[in-house]
Amino acid sequence: MMRAMDDPLDTLVTVGDWVRYAATRFAHADLGYGHGTEDPLDEAYALVVSALGLGPELPAPYHASRLLPAERRRLAELVRARVETRRPVPYLTHEAYFAGLRLYVDERVLVPRSPLAELVAARFEPWIEPLVVRRILDLGTGSGALAVACALAFPDATVVATDLSREALEVAEVNVRRYGLEARVELREGDLYHALAAGTAPFDLIVSNPPYVPEGRRGTLPAEYGHEPALAFWAGDDGLAVLRPLLAGAGARLDPDHGLLAVECGDSAPALYATLLGEGFVWPDLDGGRRDVLLATSGALLNLARENAGAR
Repeated sequence: MMRAMDDPLDTLVTVGDWVRYAATRFAHADLGYGHGTEDPLDEAYALVVSALGLGPELPAPYHASRLLPAERRRLAELVRARVETRRPVPYLTHEAYFAGLRLYVDERVLVPRSPLAELVAARFEPWIEPLVVRRILDLGTGSGALAVACALAFPDATVVATDLSREALEVAEVNVRRYGLEARVELREGDLYHALAAGTAPFDLIVSNPPYVPEGRRGTLPAEYGHEPALAFWAGDDGLAVLRPLLAGAGARLDPDHGLLAVECGDSAPALYATLLGEGFVWPDLDGGRRDVLLATSGALLNLARENAGAR
């Protein structure tokens, strides 16, 4: 049977053709974004280059490259799946980029997209001297994105990465092995600090992208977010169900002289910002004016824990 002349497999032949076609489909389908892209064109480009294994920054001359029939069939199926299932592109291609790293992802973990990547790239300067960072703790590691990125940013450091989900740790293990970091990144199953062995030495740096979305927002987010694991997403009525114990226990786990906590607060940042100001607490201005990451010294966190204990 002869295919119609407007069949995409016949009329779309270059990388640029497929980006344009996918962007149009996505715009008409009124999709939701936020998993590493911002609009239909951005999403279309991410899908096409990822599916073709071309990396996130394809030089312009390659946009005119002609695709093989099998490549066009695969792209047609991925565009259809993105529109009909509302699954984010990284779950369709099993690939996400974070802090310049190419990571494996699937629905067992959140799609890595934390603004903490900006601080990892700067090695958390000027808030900590990189040379003193020898032990790092990543709480709620998910895909292992932060753990792997920190291990590479601090080549003399060891990293302990914890998660309550055994399935998430299976994904993290894939990414730890992908970068050959088995000797320096230890994966542990458990809830926050309960995953650590008794007598664990203090850490120089604790990082975390914990759940922080209030339960009240269920049903208000685009369908794409429903594909992410609920355990890593929702955090009680006020979004602080995980952040509270994380902050309360951080001071005792950090080096008392120079320890630093870096945690993404997201939707819960406004609730914390009013109370966590002053010496030892920093809300850095990140790319795009975001102010939803909290940096805190070990001293400030210990004082916070004492104040909370006294209030009880």
